[in-house]
Amino acid sequence: MIQTFRWFRMPVMATTLAAAIACTGRARNPSTEPVPAADSTPARPAVAATPSSPNWLAIDSVNKTATLALEATTRPNAPSALINGYRNGEARIVVPVGWIVKWNWRNADTASPHSLVVMVQREKIPLEGSRAAFSNAMTRMVTEGLPAGQTDQTTFVAEEAGWYWLMCGVPGHALKGEWLELRVDPEAKLPSVQLKSGT
Repeated sequence: MIQTFRWFRMPVMATTLAAAIACTGRARNPSTEPVPAADSTPARPAVAATPSSPNWLAIDSVNKTATLALEATTRPNAPSALINGYRNGEARIVVPVGWIVKWNWRNADTASPHSLVVMVQREKIPLEGSRAAFSNAMTRMVTEGLPAGQTDQTTFVAEEAGWYWLMCGVPGHALKGEWLELRVDPEAKLPSVQLKSGT
């Protein structure tokens, strides 16, 4: 009875296969099927996401105000203090022309005094802070620096487009890299922070 069953099934399977071939016009043979072309688009290198508005930048678009929480800190063996973890222009703060800039600043470096001042970019970073680019765009005691734990608040209007340094005014500190870049941009719609690649 088992042999009869196998004999009975073989013609049915053959008939089914023949019907499938007739419907498709040819038998499918994996070895002769066309292989889809490989994607020749080169892989893009991984790029670290850069926040346009980190947690230390608050934007009030109604009142056109950018508020910065800035802090001077140190890192072992670093040639200079860091401003919010960056130095030597690794971060660029972009502000639209005419916006109000407020900063809440704190010196968290227990080893050295620090200050902040906005100065127009020239060919060379100055030895020390001097006259600010905008009225009131500096902390107290620009060249002496505020001691550890001291804070300061500043408000100014970014009234002229251009490239500026946001730098420590204590003699020699900016030359060692204690500065960020400030761009007052006539094309910008909102403030942002741009980071150099690799930071």
